[in-house]
Amino acid sequence: MSPREWNAASYDALAAPMTGRGLELVDGLELRGDERVLDAGCGTGIVTARLLERLPDGQVVALDGSRAMLDAAAERFGDDPRVTLVQADLGGPLPVEPVDVIVSTSTFHWVLDHDALFAGLFGALRPGGRLRAECGGAGNIGTVLAALEELGVTEEDKLFAGAEETVAQLEDAGFADAWADLTPRPEDVPDNRLEDFLTTVVLGGHVARLGPERGAELVRGVAARMPAPVIDYVRLNLGGTRPPA
Repeated sequence: MSPREWNAASYDALAAPMTGRGLELVDGLELRGDERVLDAGCGTGIVTARLLERLPDGQVVALDGSRAMLDAAAERFGDDPRVTLVQADLGGPLPVEPVDVIVSTSTFHWVLDHDALFAGLFGALRPGGRLRAECGGAGNIGTVLAALEELGVTEEDKLFAGAEETVAQLEDAGFADAWADLTPRPEDVPDNRLEDFLTTVVLGGHVARLGPERGAELVRGVAARMPAPVIDYVRLNLGGTRPPA
């Protein structure tokens, strides 16, 4: 699957929920400050910037499949020698030198083959390296999916996995101490921003395929069928370690 292209400016304007979860994840990491860290799905680099604050003597590999997102990240970081930008698809082997830690927020549900995803991440870690991530999990955006179903539209570009299957896939990829859990994180969206949020974040793949006119019609249909301007996020939190050599 080719990585989806994004409207980076619109995403930045609407990214508060994703940014908040990403900052929580980064702030909870145990870091010395000199590690080499891969931000897998860096977007425009807002969460990457927090990583850099925690890595005064370290480095960050900021990886994304979207050229527009990476261009925005490049503007954010300028000539900072601690940042390396990489455009790559997380569904395969990753073109990066081994890292000590991999973090990811709001990204893995865009990768439909989690066996390939976790194999690629495992290969990018040094022995003893750690993975910590969060993404959409089983039950995520249930009201949106129900509205799509009423409209006869199938959700095909996201995978909302469960905790048990994720642990099994992590272990199959070679991770030790693998774990995963599901956490509801509903997010209120102002009424006047709901259609923008759906267009840019939740239904962006559909809008891109349908085009502006039909995409806008779909967004209006979904918004009208939602019981409230609330995105009923359910987050899959996960982690594991590459065993020491």
